[in-house]
Order: sequence, then C-alpha cells, then structure tokens
Amino acid sequence: MKVRIYYHDTDCGGVVYYANYLKYMEQARTEYLEERGMSVKKLMDQGTMFVVYHQEVDYKYPAFYNDTLEVITTVTGVSEVKTEFEYRIKNQDGRLTTRGKTTLVSVDTKTLEAKPISEELKKIIMGPAISPTA
Repeated sequence: MKVRIYYHDTDCGGVVYYANYLKYMEQARTEYLEERGMSVKKLMDQGTMFVVYHQEVDYKYPAFYNDTLEVITTVTGVSEVKTEFEYRIKNQDGRLTTRGKTTLVSVDTKTLEAKPISEELKKIIMGPAISPTA
C-alpha cells in the first residue's frame, strides 16, 4: 500500500508524527483483507471483529512531508483467536523507515468476548491476494 505524506501528517519539524504510523498500519491491514475478498464491514456484519491486543513499532529513519511510503504487510501467524500482522514501511528511496507488528484478537461484535477464527477465515487471511481481474 502506498501512502503520500501530507503536511497534516507531520509535526512542527516536518517529520511524520510517530502516531500516524499506527494509522498507516491500520489502513494496510484493511487493504490486506480487501485484497483477499474480505472486508472489515462484512466481518462485522457476520458478527466478528478484530481488536488490537498488542502493538510494536520500531522507528528506524524519519519520513518527511511529501515522501511516498510503501507499507508492506504480511501475516506471520493465525491461531485460534489471534492474528499477527507485520509491517515494513519504506520511503520512495527504498529505505526502511519503520517496522511494526500488530496482534489482533477475534471477538464477537455483541459481547466483545474472544471468538474462534473459522477455518475459512484463516484460509482467507493466510491466502494470496485475489487478482483484480478475478
């Protein structure tokens, strides 16, 4: 996923404000699922949502106003109720700016209690992106 850095993404020094990387990771997770034919809305309509259980971020190099970042998203594990996403964020020169990891827990939308991830959903999460022409 590509992200262009606008003025509102930066702090007073023209550097991307650190918390904005969490937004980029959230957007990348949404795109990841949609590329596999599953939307967050559809999951919620089916009674399942994912909540953040744990978050890690390592800031390696600053990103600046007008940079274009690429967020590379991978799933590194799916268990009974948890899914782990990892991210590498690079600038337009290919330099690593940020690494992150998010552990999500599947919960029931009504009770917010942990809910097992179906085998079908696990296959979608771990599967390849669907071609836009498919």
